[in-house]
Amino acid sequence: MKYYCVGIKGAGMGTLANILKDLGNEVSGYDDDTHYKYTEDGLKKRNIKIYYDGSASLDKDTIVTYSKAFKPEHKEMKRLKELGLKFKEYNEVVGDLTKQFETISVCGTHGKTTTTLLISELLESVGCNYFVGDGSGYADKDNSLFVIESDEYNKHLLAYHPYLAVLTSIELDHTECYEGGIEEIKETFKTFCNKAKRVLACGDYEAIRDLKLDCVYYGIKENNFVRAEKIKYKENGTEFDYYEGDDLIHHFDIPIFGEYMVLNVLAGIYTARSYNVSLEEIERVLKKFKGAKRRFKSEVIKDYVIVSDYAHHPTAIKLTLEAVKQKYPNKESVAIFLPNTYSRTEALLDEFVESLENCDKAYILDIRANREKQEDYPGITSDLIIKENDKYEKIAIDDADKLLKHKGAVLTFMSCGDIYLLEEALKKKLNDE
Repeated sequence: MKYYCVGIKGAGMGTLANILKDLGNEVSGYDDDTHYKYTEDGLKKRNIKIYYDGSASLDKDTIVTYSKAFKPEHKEMKRLKELGLKFKEYNEVVGDLTKQFETISVCGTHGKTTTTLLISELLESVGCNYFVGDGSGYADKDNSLFVIESDEYNKHLLAYHPYLAVLTSIELDHTECYEGGIEEIKETFKTFCNKAKRVLACGDYEAIRDLKLDCVYYGIKENNFVRAEKIKYKENGTEFDYYEGDDLIHHFDIPIFGEYMVLNVLAGIYTARSYNVSLEEIERVLKKFKGAKRRFKSEVIKDYVIVSDYAHHPTAIKLTLEAVKQKYPNKESVAIFLPNTYSRTEALLDEFVESLENCDKAYILDIRANREKQEDYPGITSDLIIKENDKYEKIAIDDADKLLKHKGAVLTFMSCGDIYLLEEALKKKLNDE
C-alpha cells in the first residue's frame, strides 16, 4: 500500500511512517517544519521522502494519514482533498496495525513511554515490533508481537485492538478533551481494557481499583499479586525482591531511580515472564536499560549536572524530583519547568505548586499551548504557580545566564514542550566557557 503522512516529523507520525515502511509499504510525507528534528534520523535511514512545499506527486490509491495539528484549511490538506485521495486519521491507521499482530498496549496517565520501551527490549529475544511515544519504532512482518504506547488523548486508544492491556496509572489530565473529568477518563480506560483478552494493571492507584477489572494487579502495596518488597533506594540504583503472589521469584539490583521506575519495571518483568523470557535475560536487559528519550536523561558539563525529562503533569514532576534526590542526594536540586496547556495548568494548579516543593529552587517559564488560545483562559499564567512559593522564580526561554549561578547543582529541565531551547542554550554557554 501507499501512504502519505502529513506531519511526518512529529514523534507519533514519524514512528508510524517508519513502521509502515518496515512492513513493506511505500511511504512519503509532508511537514511545515523545515528545521532539523530528531525524528528525521529514522526517516532518512529508511529513505522516506519528506516534502515541505506541496510538490509530492501522489497516485490515486495513496492513503493520506494526518496529524490533527493539520486542519482541513491547511494548504496541503486542501490540495490533497482536491486530488480525491482517501483520508484516514493517524489513530485509525495505528489501529489497523494492532489488528495484524498480538498487540501489547501500554496505557495510563504516566509511565507509558518508558514501560513500552522496556517491554519491547525485554521481548526482543522472542521477536517483537514496537511503537514508542518518544519517536522510536521498528517492525518486521515475521514478528508476531507488537508493543505499542497507547495514548488516551482524544480517546485515540479506543481505535486500537489489544491482546494484552497494561494500565500503568490513572489521574486527571487532558481536561481540554475530557469535559467529564476523572470519571470520563476512568470510563475510557475501562472500555479499552475490556477490549483486551488479558489485563495487567497497577493496583496502587485507587482510580484503577475502582474499575473492578478482571486483571492481574502489580505494584508496591501488599494487596497486589505482582509486588516489589524490601525496596532499597541507593545512589547507584534500586534493589528489591520480586514477588508473584506468595512466591519470591527473584532479587533484583538494577540501575534505576525513583519509585515510578520500580512500577514500570514490575510491569515489564511480569509481561516478559508471561512470554517465557528467562530471569537471566530479564536481569541482563534491566541492567543495561538506558530509558526512553527525554526520560531522566542526565549529562555532566563542567560542574553542572543537567537532567532532561518529559515530566509535565504534577505527579510526574514530583516523582522526577524524588529520583533526582535519590541519585544526587548531596547536590542542590534546581527545577526548570515549562507548563504545557492552559487547561492543565488551571485544572491542576494546586498540584503544580506542590509538585515543585521537593527542590531547592524552581524556575518556571510562561505557559506554552499549541492547541489552545490564551484568550480562552483569562488570568491563567505561570505566575499563579510562582507567587505561591518564595523559591519559585520566572525565567524566559532566552535567559540561560540566570542558571549559571547554580554551580555544582543538578538542573532538571521538565516539560513536553520546547524547553530544550533553554537547555541547549545553557549547554552552549557552558561548553563555550
